[in-house]
Amino acid sequence: MKRSIPRSLVSKATSPDTSKERTPGPEGRAETGDAVSTPFKGAGSAWKSGALAQSQAAVERSRAELCSDILNGRHEISLSPDQISDPMGTDRRQDWMSQEAFRSLVNSIASNGQDTPILVWPEDPDWEPDPLEPSNVTGVPFVMLTGRRRLAAASELGLPLRAILASPEARNAENSKFEMLFLRFRENEERENLSPFERLVSIGEMYETLASGADKLTAVAFAKKIGVHESLVSRARSVFAAQDQILNAFKNVYDMSFRDLQGALASLERVNKPKLKPKAKPRKLTVKRKVGNRNLSATSVDGNLSIKVAGVPIDQERLEKLGDLVADYLSAEGSGKETD
Repeated sequence: MKRSIPRSLVSKATSPDTSKERTPGPEGRAETGDAVSTPFKGAGSAWKSGALAQSQAAVERSRAELCSDILNGRHEISLSPDQISDPMGTDRRQDWMSQEAFRSLVNSIASNGQDTPILVWPEDPDWEPDPLEPSNVTGVPFVMLTGRRRLAAASELGLPLRAILASPEARNAENSKFEMLFLRFRENEERENLSPFERLVSIGEMYETLASGADKLTAVAFAKKIGVHESLVSRARSVFAAQDQILNAFKNVYDMSFRDLQGALASLERVNKPKLKPKAKPRKLTVKRKVGNRNLSATSVDGNLSIKVAGVPIDQERLEKLGDLVADYLSAEGSGKETD
């Protein structure tokens, strides 16, 4: 049986859009108008404007958070090796770039990339990231704190460096040089054991840097501050002061134990100790005379004069006369002046 579409459905499908309101015409007839289009169009524009404002605020908030994360060492930045200066230098052996450990690091970074970021801080203590492009630090100079071997490897390979900033507290500390030395020492202690010589030199340098401040520094307080035993401090100060002499005098410095270094210091002290000239014996002068049948001797030793004669009874008056004679003689000869 043939089925047909009801006329009522066809008319609805072809009739004008009934969703539009009908407004009375001039003759009272209802006319189709676009009465609801204007209000909905305005609401849509307002919604879009609000959404854009929220999106912009979110972007700005995200940038501000990124700036804060960069300044506080919570977000990595990418640096070219030529942006980084190294005023502190290394506390490692002077020939570290020729050692096998460094060559292995260069090969590892070339093959696998840099595993651990280096630690830096901006050369300008008031520097802040660009609020529009926080991650763009092109041309900004930074100071090296830790990661000298990674910096040297990246320079050799021509690669950028992953880096993070040290904490603002360390950057703004009163003795920022000590903070830099301490960060260097701490990383070397954690990542790779220093030789006894390198460790003592590093501790000695930190002590002398901190001791140069206005506050009095005790070995006990310093040892507690950097987390070492206080017995190391005096030894470290001695090794730091004599490091050039030790390096010149001993070929195996970096293989020496703490006991070996103690012996090296003792031997240097013996060599450097000035030899005291033996004290000259006092010069003794003696004059002898014959007085009748008696022997008289006058002796001078180191400025002391003595007269000796045996068998001469003498009372106080005669002794005083003798004293006067000697005094007159010394006065006449100028006894106040030293003579050879």
